[in-house]
Amino acid sequence: MNDIADLTTGCRGDVIYVVDKSGTIGDDNLELMKSFLSDLVGKMDIDSGNTRVGLVPFSTNVDTGQSFNLNEHSTVVGVQSDISSVTWGGWLSFTFTNRALEHVRTTMLTSAAGDRSDVHNVVIVLTDGRSTYPAGTEVCTV
Repeated sequence: MNDIADLTTGCRGDVIYVVDKSGTIGDDNLELMKSFLSDLVGKMDIDSGNTRVGLVPFSTNVDTGQSFNLNEHSTVVGVQSDISSVTWGGWLSFTFTNRALEHVRTTMLTSAAGDRSDVHNVVIVLTDGRSTYPAGTEVCTV
């Protein structure tokens, strides 16, 4: 797989978006990220089952109420609907990227959550800056 564009041409892949919704993002920027993601997944080969998408919104903690695993949606419309329902974490929330990546590694990249061992995994982090705990983020490999 050369890049994310390959996921629109029939190649199989599992893609997880890790989305920062901390205080410094703000509601307006979160709306921009959601619009960008919705447009991006609209170009992916999700309906055929070639591409699976998961989402991990995070700030101080992983927002498991707004997350979804790779096996939860089989249509572009379903993915876009859940992306649009993500809400901002508020001004008093931090950017614990390490917690989000740990969640991806231990919970989402598992067969129970829909990860397929025979396809490439792609994890894309959308954030406005540095993790609140950079040392923990650096050692948290996916």
